[in-house]
Amino acid sequence: MSNLKSQIALDNPLRVAYHFCRAVLANVVYGFPSKNMTIIWITWTNWKTTTTNIVARWLKQAWKKVFMFSTVNYFIWDKEYRNDTKMTSPDPFLLQSLLKQARDEWCEIAVIETSSHALFMHRVWWIEYDIAVLTNVTQDHLDLHHTMDNYVRTKLKLFKNLISSQRKQWIKKTAIINIESDYKDLFINETYDVLTTYWLDYDSNLKPTNIENGIDYTTFDVKIPSDTLAIKTKLRWKHNIYNILWAIWVFLSLWLKPREIEDAIKDVESVPGRLEEVNNYEWFKIYVDYAHTPDALEKVLQTVRDIKWVNRIITVFWATWDRDRTKRPKMWKIVSDMSDYVVLTQDDDYTEDTQRIIKDILPGIERKEWEWFWIIPDRESAIRTALLEAWKNDVVLIAWKWDEHVMVTNAWIIPYNDKEVVLKILKEIDDNKIVW
Repeated sequence: MSNLKSQIALDNPLRVAYHFCRAVLANVVYGFPSKNMTIIWITWTNWKTTTTNIVARWLKQAWKKVFMFSTVNYFIWDKEYRNDTKMTSPDPFLLQSLLKQARDEWCEIAVIETSSHALFMHRVWWIEYDIAVLTNVTQDHLDLHHTMDNYVRTKLKLFKNLISSQRKQWIKKTAIINIESDYKDLFINETYDVLTTYWLDYDSNLKPTNIENGIDYTTFDVKIPSDTLAIKTKLRWKHNIYNILWAIWVFLSLWLKPREIEDAIKDVESVPGRLEEVNNYEWFKIYVDYAHTPDALEKVLQTVRDIKWVNRIITVFWATWDRDRTKRPKMWKIVSDMSDYVVLTQDDDYTEDTQRIIKDILPGIERKEWEWFWIIPDRESAIRTALLEAWKNDVVLIAWKWDEHVMVTNAWIIPYNDKEVVLKILKEIDDNKIVW
């Protein structure tokens, strides 16, 4: 069955129709649970997972009963689970069953990360949403969409359908859009009850001022229609300011008071696997991040490069499986240009051959092997090499697999987690089982 499925093109009309029928049936079976909840969709290429988690966790801090589903995890009010489906938007029967469970447990708000695949395949059909957030626009999923225009127009469907979905008397149809994009006009020109825009370096509806980056906190002010928010957050890095701006407008749409917003934001920490610090070593730092697109990878590496104390950047990376192969040389050129050392290793291969992936990647790397560049297919060995190479004030960036707990090869699925591997190797170093 899986072999047959792999032979059918992703955009084959029969395949799309199959997924649509499943979505319709799932809604019927579970009684259209979204109609009784406030639904917040968060979409686009990068930062969806971080934004989804931030919004949901802060709403919980404000004592709202929340259901959340993201690429990394999901929770129903106070019960949290790992998302081991390896899908941003899950099978419609799973999603609808979780929504029904959340509704039965009196959750009033659902915050859901959605992908272009889910929109294209209609897996999220008839989820009556009220707030749509557009985080950014960069290349991804061209294995399905083929061109950026097709990719953008698939995402645009979410915003076109916002105003036509079931209207709930307690919430206005709200679009929150990042205008740092060549495609912004397509989204801004649609009709909404409320439209807000944001960009750090532009005169948008929400613009942060007085930004200060401390050791433990970042602080800044945000002017809102009725007040000025004094934001203090444990979330570091420039991209998290974007995430906070999106969350603020969501909160305003849900009628949270300014002081409730400030209090909710203050104590929430980082999302697993999103530029997450793993170790507590004083002489070098280790971060894991999902950076799976050229834009995301460049921003993460630039963020690390901008840290004043950083000596060298050692990047462990791979371009994974059956996805958009045109990204591979682009991403590895970014890695090669912005890293001092590069270790190429294995990720999820799925149906592809490891050597084929290496062949796709190498044109983007202007280095010879063993000249600050290694190919080490075994991922644990690759990470061990990177850690043993690290000196004082270096940063080891382990990209792509983030907080996953399995690795899918073309032969089998094995338990695997980057953070657990890192901690295991660090313990070996401490126990003098590994000698520098």
